[in-house]
Amino acid sequence: MGSHGATILNLASVIELHVDRRPTHTAIICGDTRLTYAQLNAAANRVANVLRARGVRPGDHVALSCPNVPHFPVAFFGILKVGAVVVPLNVLLRPQEIAYHLKDSDAVALLCFEGTAELPMARFARAAVDQVPSCRDLIVMMLKPDAPSSIERAESLGVLMAAQSDVCETAPTAPDDTAVILYTSGTTGQSKGAELTHLNMVVNAIASRDLVLPLIDASIDRQDVALITVPLFHSTGLTAQMNSQLYHGAAVLLLPRFDAGAAIDAMIREHVTSWIAVPTMYWALLRYAEQHQVDTAAIRQHLRACCSGGAPMPVETMREFEQVFGIRILEGYGLSETAPVLTFNHPDRPSKPGTVGQPLFGVQVRVVDLHDRVVPVGQSGEVVARGPNVMKGYYKRPEATAEAMRNGWFHTGDIGVFDADGYLAIVDRKKDMILRGGHNVYPRELEETLLTHPGVSMCAVIGVPDQRLGEEVKAFVVLATGSELTEAALVAWCKERMSPDKYPRYVEFRASLPTSATGKLLKRELRQL
Repeated sequence: MGSHGATILNLASVIELHVDRRPTHTAIICGDTRLTYAQLNAAANRVANVLRARGVRPGDHVALSCPNVPHFPVAFFGILKVGAVVVPLNVLLRPQEIAYHLKDSDAVALLCFEGTAELPMARFARAAVDQVPSCRDLIVMMLKPDAPSSIERAESLGVLMAAQSDVCETAPTAPDDTAVILYTSGTTGQSKGAELTHLNMVVNAIASRDLVLPLIDASIDRQDVALITVPLFHSTGLTAQMNSQLYHGAAVLLLPRFDAGAAIDAMIREHVTSWIAVPTMYWALLRYAEQHQVDTAAIRQHLRACCSGGAPMPVETMREFEQVFGIRILEGYGLSETAPVLTFNHPDRPSKPGTVGQPLFGVQVRVVDLHDRVVPVGQSGEVVARGPNVMKGYYKRPEATAEAMRNGWFHTGDIGVFDADGYLAIVDRKKDMILRGGHNVYPRELEETLLTHPGVSMCAVIGVPDQRLGEEVKAFVVLATGSELTEAALVAWCKERMSPDKYPRYVEFRASLPTSATGKLLKRELRQL
């Protein structure tokens, strides 16, 4: 823990702010459940008192495994109120993976949702905790709060909360104290825990909200409603949505599992005013609208802010969505290590489709060469950043931290280019770049071109081993409904539009492409085939 001077900043203040200001306003919506700000704060206080009674102290690490249901914000802010550090876990992890995260983060306790028959989260958690002696507590969050836990040697959070007061004094934390440890996706090996401070998280939550305020007619009489369909264990859902919207006093509408039809119904029923999603979710809404009669006017009546992040948004998908739904999509960019937002297409400035906009207030972003020298405008290089939202470092990994934070700048591993107006375009992930016969080939560029073909609905381009050239270009394609496109025809079409060193020599048609829990395309799974 850092030194506690006169400056005290706890991320839990984003909900405490509204206990006096608007206690009866809705904070959380999920199905038939509605929690006011007063109720959310009181429930979080009870969780904090449970944890204190069980020996959790300021600076301890507490893991949280929970889908997008009200238990998540209640437990999240309860952990913070103790002065402890939240370690959000991907809800799809299996016992061995959970055990790895518990050991690596030195978690002393795990709050876990009970799960379902298909995804028995609590049972997986029990198997994991048994492997980690330092994690002394497993508390299960039940759908029926007063039910005893069905998991051996685990207690129900609801039962424990019932015995506790709903009044609690939030522990003082310094701005540089760690608030959250977010684990990276681990696409290049075992995942690392990014230590994000209270300052990192609060600053980015406020900045994220300020980005969309010009679009939303907010007033004390008309509450905003933010739909969250990306997982809360992911930095976009956690900071750019939950924390930022609660800071502003909006109602947060949680969808436990993304489904295009359910998302559209929720937008119409609850008069949703803002939505942040990954590109595959926008694509899913478009495909749903193709097959069903969707009242886009009813959605457009209230929905003012549509934002995209988490992965590059194909320009064709953006254009199609704006054409069908009549709503402009603003694309941003960030990483878990930057809490997460670095750049954004600001609503009061012209959007540039294909770019991720300009840096946020207080954030510096550069594009550099292999020697960390800034490259000229229009030239590609690695994106580096610094600012109040950049992580403290990787937990227990000084070498990885030193490598990522070279010369005082966080190195993202993404290839980008700035234009003359200061808009950043992400060309590709550094590790996704294909080296074909000595030439750099960026899959993102090819994917954008492929998506302009009327017969292509979704695609992913990767490099495959080639004896002569080192790597060859291969495209995985999901065809548009009714398309009878052949591999030969598509390769010929590409050959006309892409340079000889770039066009894909191989095309494989798929009914679908693999995605992560956050909706990102999983190219590593395609490479393993």
